[in-house]
Amino acid sequence: MASSSSARYAKHRRIGEDEEAEEAEEEAEEELERFDDFTIASSWERFISEIEAICRQWLADGPKILMQKGADCVTPFENLYMIKRELKHGKRVYSMEYYFMKSAKGKNSYWDDDTHSMQLSFGVDEFLMIAPLSASGVVLDDPESTKLLSSVAIALSSCGSNWPAFVPVHDPSRKAYIGIQNLGTVFTRRFEADRIGSQVPIRLMHLEGLHELFLSKFVLSSTDFPARVKVHFSMKLTYRTPEYDYDNETLDSEATESLTENEVASHPKKQWDDDCPWAEWYSAEDPVKGFELTAIWGERTFEETLEMAEVENASSFVADSWFLHPVVSQYMVDDSIGKFVGFASQLHLLVNAYESSAEAQFLEDFVADTSGQDNSKSTTVPPPSVIDRVMKDLFSDEAGNSNYMEAENKYTRAMRAIAVLWIDFVREIRWYWEESERLPRMKSSSTIDLSYCLIHQKLQMLAICIERKKSVSHEKGAGHKDETSNTKAITKVRKGSAGVVPKMMLLNTFQEMHAPYTQDAPLMTEDMHEERLHAAEAFGNAIGLSGQLERDILSSDMSAFKAANPDAVFEDFIRWHSPGDWVSEDKVDGNSGWPPKGKLSQRMSEHGNVWRKIWNDAPPLPVSEQKSLLDPVREGEKVLHYLETLRPQQLLEQMVCTAFKSSAGILNKTTYGGFKLMKTKMDQLYATMASTLKSLQGNSDISDLAGDLKRLCQVFEHIEKLLILAASVHRKLIDAPRLAQAVFADYFNYYLPKMGTTLESICYEKEFTTKEKVGMHERDAVSNLFPPPTANQSWRKVLSMGNLLNGHEPLQREIIFSVQERISNGHYSSPTPLCTDDEQIQTHRMYISGTSNDLWVALSVTSWD
Repeated sequence: MASSSSARYAKHRRIGEDEEAEEAEEEAEEELERFDDFTIASSWERFISEIEAICRQWLADGPKILMQKGADCVTPFENLYMIKRELKHGKRVYSMEYYFMKSAKGKNSYWDDDTHSMQLSFGVDEFLMIAPLSASGVVLDDPESTKLLSSVAIALSSCGSNWPAFVPVHDPSRKAYIGIQNLGTVFTRRFEADRIGSQVPIRLMHLEGLHELFLSKFVLSSTDFPARVKVHFSMKLTYRTPEYDYDNETLDSEATESLTENEVASHPKKQWDDDCPWAEWYSAEDPVKGFELTAIWGERTFEETLEMAEVENASSFVADSWFLHPVVSQYMVDDSIGKFVGFASQLHLLVNAYESSAEAQFLEDFVADTSGQDNSKSTTVPPPSVIDRVMKDLFSDEAGNSNYMEAENKYTRAMRAIAVLWIDFVREIRWYWEESERLPRMKSSSTIDLSYCLIHQKLQMLAICIERKKSVSHEKGAGHKDETSNTKAITKVRKGSAGVVPKMMLLNTFQEMHAPYTQDAPLMTEDMHEERLHAAEAFGNAIGLSGQLERDILSSDMSAFKAANPDAVFEDFIRWHSPGDWVSEDKVDGNSGWPPKGKLSQRMSEHGNVWRKIWNDAPPLPVSEQKSLLDPVREGEKVLHYLETLRPQQLLEQMVCTAFKSSAGILNKTTYGGFKLMKTKMDQLYATMASTLKSLQGNSDISDLAGDLKRLCQVFEHIEKLLILAASVHRKLIDAPRLAQAVFADYFNYYLPKMGTTLESICYEKEFTTKEKVGMHERDAVSNLFPPPTANQSWRKVLSMGNLLNGHEPLQREIIFSVQERISNGHYSSPTPLCTDDEQIQTHRMYISGTSNDLWVALSVTSWD
């Protein structure tokens, strides 16, 4: 610009003056070069220039590009982001942080959970923070803080930004700030904040004193403002439920008066989950430590200090909004192995014991003496005291030890403990068998439930065998004679008839056919059914008799049929027992004569038919006179042989399956209000268990199954935690079912990202801060969470702040005072038409937060420059 002007000016000069013009032009260019060159600029000027350059770049980029360049989301706020740069000034290194929002906040939205403390304190949306790059991040020197803030203000003014800027001052415990904001060319907003970290003056514990504190910041005399100043007021109160005393429910102070000191000391302390299904196995830490209730008073206008006393004494029920937030235990977030004590932790140990079960062929190998003695014939079972110690070692949650060898040894010890207990258990079972004593904890039944594990089926079989053995011994002792020797004499006497078979007559005698009582199918466990099926597939013959058991069953049925039908022939039995082997030749119209026309099937007509041979040999005996198909002595010894020779892997397979199913079954009995999300997760758990545990029955390789089982343990732990949380929320908010379900759903959605199937601990740092709005009809139920304090409760404090809820003062009280004025009035009238006369500006704003022992005050003042 200077160069072109000099050129035009030179055209109208004499030739003798051209050189002077050129020299003047060169001097002007040198001055500009010296301005751009900071070789003679002060370090402070260079520092300001660097701040300005960074701010210009951030302004040019805008929020969207800054987020693309790697701006960090400020945890736990979803809408707030931060980008920072480091600057050096002298020997100091500073960090400058720019906080901005992804989307603009709405008006009067500072009480929501997505508001940073600086935004709430000073009523700003975006802001700069500059501080020394040190451990404390504060400026200890007041002159330095003022100079630093001035530097930022100059830089922001130069680049045309109206960002508010803040500098921390004093020590970290004070959390004090100073700040400034340029509002165009006319207005400037200044900020300051400080904290009282000791006993707060009584005057400032009450709303009247706080209101007077705010007025004192601008009402210097009665002439400054009208006597009645319209102050805008908004308040947020946070209450925390007292720690619940479960023991106080059953043993109050009046009840203890009649008890001695020893009786009171021996009284068992009641736990929150005493009546929960899992309480028989373990006591869970209550995942809900309490609730925080937030009561919000929307913006109101007051003109007198006395009106503040009315607000302080008003009931919290008149607040505009209530929000409830559960205070959840840390163990719900920490998924490190061993942190949570429940079924999942024990299942994890059991799975690791299963993994180590392949190390030996026999259970005795785990408890064998390694001193060189021969233990092939006997194993010493330790006394009960040793077993107790081993059990504690087995079920102590140390599996998360970082030392791999220690963890490996622990799983081996766990397998050893299981082996010791199993060997002792089988010896006890043999004693009951030999003494014909009823097995403890076994229900009396004449059937075997195949839905149980194979070991339980075997014990059911043994219990039945013991009863049958006792019955046989009793009959022999009573002198019952053998009826089989008199079969010839009773051939023609009908016995054991269960009734007439409709429309069926005996072929030779035209007598009604009678259906006999038959013996029940022989008792078989799952493995016996499989053996029978395999035998039928491998050795089946033309008539389907694959073994002696089938022959015995058929012979018993034939004997019973003969006893019920003394004049029956083989063909009659076939017509009743196996109608498919009787080929009828009667007319289709049903007009058949007597005897019915027909014949045996080809397979029943073959020479040497086994069925006919059995018929010929079967005596006519009713069920009551037949020998039982179940030999109790033989079958009982088979059961004991199975138990004594069970391989470690087979034992642990059944233990793992049973433990998972039993644990899930116990948890599924929990009352949790029928929360839909929880019910869905329980259904998914059963489906996952079914698919994973099915592989255990397929004789798969242990190494392949171990990983799947450990992942199942992880899934089980997540669902167990959520179920316990659901039970706790339900019983605490039982009178507000909608609210209870909503609170659980909030935490469920927060916890969901953790519910993976990986074995690694998930680092999930986001805090759970969601609050659920309380309906007007639910406020009574929520207020019941705050029972009136009693004199003997240690948490009772001296009440001093007001705004009581059932006698409880707020955990924290937050207030915003503000004064607004029209720009066209008084001190804030502008000679330039920057805005309309009706627009208002917030001239003073004060944010107050604190308790009786702590007070934080942040003030912003807008001035006209």
